[in-house]
Amino acid sequence: MSPRFAVCSAILAGAGVACGDGMVVDKVYHPYVNAMEQEVEWRTTFQTRQRNRPDNFIVHQFAYGRALDDRWFAELYVIAEESADDALEVNAYEAELLWQVTEQGEYSADYGWLFELETEKGMDAWEFSTGAVVEKEFRNWSATGNLLIAYEWGDDIQAEVDTSLALQARYRYSPRLEPALEFYAGEDTVAAGPVFLGQLTTGPGRRWNWEAGVLWGLDNKSPDLSVRLLLDFEF
Repeated sequence: MSPRFAVCSAILAGAGVACGDGMVVDKVYHPYVNAMEQEVEWRTTFQTRQRNRPDNFIVHQFAYGRALDDRWFAELYVIAEESADDALEVNAYEAELLWQVTEQGEYSADYGWLFELETEKGMDAWEFSTGAVVEKEFRNWSATGNLLIAYEWGDDIQAEVDTSLALQARYRYSPRLEPALEFYAGEDTVAAGPVFLGQLTTGPGRRWNWEAGVLWGLDNKSPDLSVRLLLDFEF
């Protein structure tokens, strides 16, 4: 499968379906894999005032991942939720694979492909997601897009197909600070806002990465405010 065909397939497949109904504001994936790399990650998204959700809704994701070779990266997640009405509780597990399709700089843009399988704790409810991860550099800027298609099934969930979109324009000011703008779209969320990213190298092959962003809903279905945070350690 050629990179251009893969991206076109994702767009065509998503053209006739609704957008995803999960928490859309999460993170933007990049299409790169570093051989031999491992990481531990925590990320969280906090949202206020969204229809059909408890107020002050928070999702935490804890993960361990490692490169399988120089093209594939695997990651396992434990997902927990809390809100103004409910205490923190683990409610789902997820396995994820990122495939770096092209070498960096091989084409005018760099391409990857993402696969995710999630199951709800104590329920017969599953979701499989897949889609394109694309990044292109313009001098000191990087533009990244994620277009995912998800299928949900199981006895405890209504079977449906959804799509979601995440976009990021990042200015590479310095490794420690990269300001960005992000946009997310899904069935219950259309949001945009500023995000700041950075990294701190602590030794050979050891690096901390952080991300922090504030995004505002752009329609009356979206949460008024979404705050996303990420911290991971690569080694």
